[in-house]
Amino acid sequence: MKIILADHIYTNGIYLKNLAIAFDKTIIAIDKPIKLKKRYPDATIIKAKPNSIIYPGFINTHVHLEFSSNKTTLEYGDFMIWLDSVIRERDGLLELCNSDTMEEQCTQMLESGITRFGAVSSYGFDLDACINAKQKVTFFNELIGSNPQTADILYSDFLERVESSIQTKKEDNITPAVAIHSPYSVHPIVAKRAIALAKENSYPLSAHLLESHHEKRWLESNSGDFLGFFQKFFNTSSSVNTVDSFLKLFNEYPTHFIHCTETSREEKEYLYKKNHSICHCPRSNRLLGTKRLEIEDINTTMSIATDGLSSNWSLNIWDELRAALMLHHRGDMEMMSDRFIKSATSDAAKAINCSEGSIAEGKPADLTIITLPSKCINSNQLSLQAILHTQKADIVYIDGNMVYSADNN
Repeated sequence: MKIILADHIYTNGIYLKNLAIAFDKTIIAIDKPIKLKKRYPDATIIKAKPNSIIYPGFINTHVHLEFSSNKTTLEYGDFMIWLDSVIRERDGLLELCNSDTMEEQCTQMLESGITRFGAVSSYGFDLDACINAKQKVTFFNELIGSNPQTADILYSDFLERVESSIQTKKEDNITPAVAIHSPYSVHPIVAKRAIALAKENSYPLSAHLLESHHEKRWLESNSGDFLGFFQKFFNTSSSVNTVDSFLKLFNEYPTHFIHCTETSREEKEYLYKKNHSICHCPRSNRLLGTKRLEIEDINTTMSIATDGLSSNWSLNIWDELRAALMLHHRGDMEMMSDRFIKSATSDAAKAINCSEGSIAEGKPADLTIITLPSKCINSNQLSLQAILHTQKADIVYIDGNMVYSADNN
């Protein structure tokens, strides 16, 4: 049993003051320090540094580890320019991206306070790195394949990867999950099978959706730059899905839709009505030249995630939160900051259906402690000041065990 004291405890959008947390593997109680010490006289007392905040462990719902070797190889500025460079350089980047490289990125996520991440795995090359990670991992086995002639082969490969992630479940930190790549890259017949698999087994489910205007034009009118791309690589001039037909595939199972920058207000409302959620990756969207996600039109649950190093320069959650704050410049800064912290904690947990994300009795003791450089005079600005000034966590606990301390690293 441990009792930890800090200036502030954050949970579900509220900053609690002058309280402490008693925990072992789970959170036992939240109360005044003197009461907890009396109730648990043998507990180890941990006093955080002055100006500290205890957050629930942060959750990065969407990251591609398999391209972690990329630094300056891929090209940015437009989605099609980036996609062409991925196809051209993919084999070389994958060859350079070994388990050590991916594990290093897992460690960097941990140092920023991320205690769970959603690893979107296209090939299964990242499974060992995820098993070795100290964090909990929602392992999204990704399905891709729009050509009906090869769909069965690709689906069989997908099932093998799902089975591999199931077998590692005994490692405790891996939760099997399913990802449908996108409406332009997955045939509806195999998409239905994968969605049914997720529903039958209660696996978290995600899908990229309307990331660029190129995708939108292709899905709506079989035109634009995607037309030349699909003619060149797949010898086809028509999309296998429309936006509407793709969304209807998910009507019976809540799904975490990634990016959504080209979704209309009506489509966002549809996602809300069907109990879906949206993942916002602001830095990735900017680098690939996509629209700003109009979060003011989002009523459904929204997470904030880093995406992978194929379209980012770090997997640090604080870098992502700062980018979101700068991108959405029209909103009230305090309210936006509160919303973004929630998007990386309790809303992220809801989006991928995991039990963490908030500090409450009975919840897993996944905690991230950060320290502000000085006292925050206005408590309404705690989220804002934390986003502006935090680079790394001070201490990170997962299931009550200290897994990172800045003082020891």
